[in-house]
Amino acid sequence: MNKAAQIEVIKQAEYAVARTITTDDIPVIDIAPLIAGDNIEAVAKQILDAVTHKGFFYIANHGIPQQVIDAAGSAMRGFFAKPQEAKGEIPVNTSQRGWLAPGMATLEGNKTHDLKEIFFWGPEQWTDELNQKREELPLIADNLWPDNSTPELKTDLLPYYDAACQVGHKILAAIALALGLEQDFFAKRYQTPLARGQLVYYPVSTAQDEAEERYGSAPHTDYGVLTLLLQDMNGGLEVLTKDNEWVTAVPIPGTLVCNVGDLLHRWSNDRFSSNLHRVINRSGNERHSIAIFFDPTPDSVIDPRDMGLTESDEVRYEPVITAEYINAQNKKSFAQYADGE
Repeated sequence: MNKAAQIEVIKQAEYAVARTITTDDIPVIDIAPLIAGDNIEAVAKQILDAVTHKGFFYIANHGIPQQVIDAAGSAMRGFFAKPQEAKGEIPVNTSQRGWLAPGMATLEGNKTHDLKEIFFWGPEQWTDELNQKREELPLIADNLWPDNSTPELKTDLLPYYDAACQVGHKILAAIALALGLEQDFFAKRYQTPLARGQLVYYPVSTAQDEAEERYGSAPHTDYGVLTLLLQDMNGGLEVLTKDNEWVTAVPIPGTLVCNVGDLLHRWSNDRFSSNLHRVINRSGNERHSIAIFFDPTPDSVIDPRDMGLTESDEVRYEPVITAEYINAQNKKSFAQYADGE
């Protein structure tokens, strides 16, 4: 589905209850063999099938210790529980770092702003080469941590961030194997990943929100390569299938949700599916999630011709630079701050 068609679907989307998934809609893939580095071919094939035909899948046995997950979740809830004045000490900037207040996100094609609030962060360190490109490329920036109000946020989030990135490396290595690409095809382009984290808070959706078609997060696709999502048990994530049916990505204990973004869809020359998805928090409880957007090194060139096309294949996309592409998409959804307002 191209961008124009996606926006048309968004405009016609119904604020209706989605069907509960089956594993035919969003498969559960046990990646223990990837973590162990043993007998990975069968898992690689499952992942390739999922990114090709589904766009979303659950990751079981991802290897992230539960104490790391618990600490990150506790720090997240502590941060969002702070008064707005405290969170407002680190307002989001044009490099997408800091706290985004409610009402500041209006996703492309939607009529109203989202209900969510977000804390953004990214890599703690950059190479000397990338530091020299800060003026040239967007999103190469320093993090903004709330050292005064919530000092534990940094210390408790970074271990989770690092562990999730390792899962991302494993998933991409499996895709490379299944496609018959060089073993280090993705690794060469992920030497300093533009891996961006988001803590996301969703209030309960009300009857007025439904009447005004206001979402926790309105229908959208993700912009990058892979998204790794840790969601709480309250639910609310809904995915549009290829049959244009909304299904619930119900929380499954011990799993992450992984989905393809637009940049991987583009890189794969439309072979991989980047699905529209949304969040409607119908649970009656506050919803929290941690998303890691796992993208290549900022100056990496993303060219479909590199991903195993044959001479007879039509090349559907021109090459783009990772950071420039991601930043251009961000500006469409976060217009309130993209120009420094």
